[in-house]
Amino acid sequence: MALLTRIRGPRDLDRLSPEQLDQLADEIRTFLVDAVSKTGGHLGPNLGVVELTIALHRVFDSPKDKVLWDTGHQSYVHKLLTGRQDFSKLKMKGGLSGYPSQAESEHDVIENSHASTVLGWADGLAKANEVLKKDDHVVAVIGDGALTGGMAWEALNNIAAAKDRPLVIVVNDNERSYAPTIGGLANHLATLRTTDGYERFLARGKDILERTPVVGKPLYETLHGAKKGLKDFIAPQGMFEDLGLKYVGPIDGHDIEALESALTRAKRFGGPVIVHCLTEKGRGYQPALQDEADRFHAVGKIHPDTGLPISSSGADWTGVFAEEMVALGKERADIVAITAAMLQPVGLDKFAKAFPERVFDVGIAEQHAAVSAAGLATGGLHPVFAVYATFLNRAFDQVLMDVALHKCGVTFVLDRAGVTGTDGASHNGMWDMSILQVVPGLRLAAPRDADQVRAQLREAVEVTDAPTVVRFSKGAVGPAVPALRRVGGMDVLREPGSDRPDVLLVSVGALAPMCLEIADLLDRHGISTTVVDPRWVKPVDEALAPLAERHRVVVTVEDNSRVGGVGSAVAQALRDAGVDVPLRDFGIPPRFLDHASRGEVLAEIGLTAPDIARQVTGLVSRLDGRFETSAQAVEPARD
Repeated sequence: MALLTRIRGPRDLDRLSPEQLDQLADEIRTFLVDAVSKTGGHLGPNLGVVELTIALHRVFDSPKDKVLWDTGHQSYVHKLLTGRQDFSKLKMKGGLSGYPSQAESEHDVIENSHASTVLGWADGLAKANEVLKKDDHVVAVIGDGALTGGMAWEALNNIAAAKDRPLVIVVNDNERSYAPTIGGLANHLATLRTTDGYERFLARGKDILERTPVVGKPLYETLHGAKKGLKDFIAPQGMFEDLGLKYVGPIDGHDIEALESALTRAKRFGGPVIVHCLTEKGRGYQPALQDEADRFHAVGKIHPDTGLPISSSGADWTGVFAEEMVALGKERADIVAITAAMLQPVGLDKFAKAFPERVFDVGIAEQHAAVSAAGLATGGLHPVFAVYATFLNRAFDQVLMDVALHKCGVTFVLDRAGVTGTDGASHNGMWDMSILQVVPGLRLAAPRDADQVRAQLREAVEVTDAPTVVRFSKGAVGPAVPALRRVGGMDVLREPGSDRPDVLLVSVGALAPMCLEIADLLDRHGISTTVVDPRWVKPVDEALAPLAERHRVVVTVEDNSRVGGVGSAVAQALRDAGVDVPLRDFGIPPRFLDHASRGEVLAEIGLTAPDIARQVTGLVSRLDGRFETSAQAVEPARD
């Protein structure tokens, strides 16, 4: 790492020779494989953007020039070149974020890790530069996958309208959609297309030909058509140039000299320019290149030499859903699946293998996915749209106005619900049970274990006149949590012997084991507790109010924002039923959560069994007119 350790900021790159730059690229790849194999993270995307990131920082002057990353998971090389080379705690508490982070560096501008947003940011920043008469450059790096999102094209429509507003869009095309066009002719045409002289020549030529009698205008149109056809044959820029955007490329995204040449021309041009770079995801690491699924897009801890995982975990929530979807597919020919460019991460790969004609990948376009699902349902099918819980936020209007308003039988399966931890603020699925509360007719299930995932998924797809939602956590699924009996649609997980127990504990989803632990802690202090799992948390089960009336206190515990969540819905249901029982709701506070492990995040926000037991003990003590210290509230009873 002779060169990498000497890089403390982007300007340190300026003094390196071409040979040294190639050496630096090799060192960065070696570093990434070694570091990320120890911590886990997004390996494949970063291996693919090494030379591109070096070229960007040599041509542009960050942080004066704004370099923006979409989605941001490919920013590890950017971190290395901007003075952040301690990857020992990547994505861990107190370590580097897996995405750009304003708290880490002045070189990080945006840190929202939802895709397809960067062009909107770039449009706004370029407009701000124009209004404030600043000469800063704005560079937006967007992948070919993120370009499938509707927001990207909405932004392009606006960007193209300002012919003289400088903005450089770098398309990182790592799917090898186009064969590289390398050589003098393509490079020369790209140079011509981004010079004012070429534009003046075309304008003057058109003027002269159009003033030539009889043959002038037809000749110009013929030549113009031939020119465009030739350009489209050489390079696939037609789509962008039809929007009014200048196009440079395709460029070999691993040729630093070619990249610098293209970026320099784009920087010099006084308007919006597309620089199309062809990169290879997982470049330089054979295990990644041999991974047909996603080129090691994201990995856990692995052996750096083989790429194999260091340890295998047991069954996880996603895997349980994946198997049940295949079983449902065999039983019902009307079941179809939708994914927004995440077939494998959301567990639809097995269904796709079994029923390839019944899976629809719409790209990174959650809004379109929801509306398309409404169309599928109206057409006589039952679509299951599997998506990360945090990404459903992007399609709220479509869930409300297209699916729910039209009473379409669509099932939304929300993976990574609740606190996910290491991916940081934008990936915690902590809003779905709040925002979906306002959707009329929608039914929402929160399974507590693998058995309930299977059962409630089956219940969900039986609904034909309303949207249904099944949400579950990230990672390993624990052992089954058995029910003692059922009251209404709710499972009773624990009940005391007394006729009027103290606490009714409403446990939501995967927090059932923790809620049973809370009940054990309360029992040690003479506080009797009933634990129920409502299973379907929207609408609130009608049996809950009469059950609550037989208790002194109601407590709700959910892996979701406290604002507008299940606790709020339960409180409203009790008020509507005239049940005047004190209620305390526990959940995620209304703030963005820093990256850390799930356990560390839950401890930080006080969503643990001892913390909750302590507060519930205090509440019951106040009702009794007695007070205990915090320590006494959770200490085990002594003989």
